[in-house]
Amino acid sequence: MTTPARASIVVATGNPHKVIEIREILGEVGIEVLSLNEVASGDLAEPQEDGSTFAENARLKAVGYARAIGRTVLADDSGLSVDALGGNPGIHSARWAGVGGTRAERDAANNAKLQRELAARPSASRGARFICAMCLAAADGSVIAETVGEFVGVIADSPRGANGFGYDPYFVVDASGRTSAELSPSEKNARSHRGCAARAMAGFLARLRAEPDAS
Repeated sequence: MTTPARASIVVATGNPHKVIEIREILGEVGIEVLSLNEVASGDLAEPQEDGSTFAENARLKAVGYARAIGRTVLADDSGLSVDALGGNPGIHSARWAGVGGTRAERDAANNAKLQRELAARPSASRGARFICAMCLAAADGSVIAETVGEFVGVIADSPRGANGFGYDPYFVVDASGRTSAELSPSEKNARSHRGCAARAMAGFLARLRAEPDAS
């Protein structure tokens, strides 16, 4: 079955940075990407994210929001996994430090905790990766597709760059020593965990749109 000429998908996140990244990638295959704020009221209840993996939480969000708003929804769950910390902060990345407040305040507290946890560790033991799991659910809550992407790097001991968010200023991604926050938006989309998962999803959607109508 083919998709409409201009299909639309709602991205289940309140993070405008994520919406922009996903919109740029899915737009290349003719998918209109909308944010939750564009299609739903502010009192929309958030699905409970009590899964034990990124994939489980992405599925819970996609299915929950799709059923709530009656539209096709793409959700992701992503975070930082540090080798020396046994994979932490993992699924708890967004609120690892246990601090509320604004996104900027949470990010600052999380990064401060990351530095405390890795204090005095040499770069050889600071290996890490960002992981992103995505799930696309139909309006009835049925799962259409799931993808995963990774972005491998090393944790720096001081922040650099202003283009990213979250742990990006501390995440060194190449031999030149640049952090994720020093990459341009196009460079980040080409290499990041979210970009990888979104391109895999875009590939699936492109193939779906190209299929002849089964009827």
